[in-house]
Amino acid sequence: MSAGVLFDTPGPRSKRLYAAVGVASVVILLLILWFVLAKLDDKGQLTAAKWKPFLTGEIWTQYLIPGLLGTLKAAAISTVLALVLGVLLGVGRLSAAKWIRWPSSIVVEFFRAVPVLLMMLFAYALYGHYETFPADQIALAGVVTGLTLYNGSVIAELVRSGVHSLPKGQNEAALAIGLTTGKTMRLVLLPQAITAMMPAIVGQLVVILKDTALGYIITYEELLRKAEQIGNFKSNLLPALIFVGALFVIVNYLVSLAANKIEQRTRRRGRSAGGPLAPDQIDQAAVEVAAANANQANTGQPGF
Repeated sequence: MSAGVLFDTPGPRSKRLYAAVGVASVVILLLILWFVLAKLDDKGQLTAAKWKPFLTGEIWTQYLIPGLLGTLKAAAISTVLALVLGVLLGVGRLSAAKWIRWPSSIVVEFFRAVPVLLMMLFAYALYGHYETFPADQIALAGVVTGLTLYNGSVIAELVRSGVHSLPKGQNEAALAIGLTTGKTMRLVLLPQAITAMMPAIVGQLVVILKDTALGYIITYEELLRKAEQIGNFKSNLLPALIFVGALFVIVNYLVSLAANKIEQRTRRRGRSAGGPLAPDQIDQAAVEVAAANANQANTGQPGF
């Protein structure tokens, strides 16, 4: 919705105030940055010897690239499994059969409440005790299990919310033409719900990517663990953490860009999915309502 609908257009005084607040914010951020850099310089963390290793091929081929691949591998597997689990649990929570709805609800609420790290530790210990996976894959299995159970539960709630956001007529119309409840869900409601909630679902995938860093606790070879190894090898732990943190920011920024693209495409498709109106649609709807009310006032015909 445009600013003119929700808020008054700022006057000259408000614009000067906003500009002053913006300048003050920039100055404060620069002072904080200067303070941090000064402290790092005092501790000898800004010397060339601390940062030069990141320009060598050895660090990239032996540490950073394998760590990045480990992070992306765990995130990709967890994403696929979480999407499948989320759709199944989301549909299960919407089922009319109690024997499906109640267990699905219990599973979703339980795994949403348990911390991801605790699930990783439990799965890691369980797989190690029963030797469920090869020894070199146990850490990966623990990370994937924790991320899948938690994020699958979150996605299930997103799917359920998406179906509830659809107009009730969608369900009634599908049943009226002879579709069964299952086909109504599979062919009519679920595709629209997933489309409507796609931005939120993709945003949750960014969370999965970030949470792979928790695998550091169970010795999974991802970026954070590689940063520790670089720090021990080159005696530059703090620069290594800063550098790896920057890599996480870049990767997550790229994923966020993809999420924004999907969200924009979803909005351009209009309101067919029953999701919230896009800003331009809201503005247009407001104009149409105002025009209809004006017509009602002039002609006595009913408006909106």
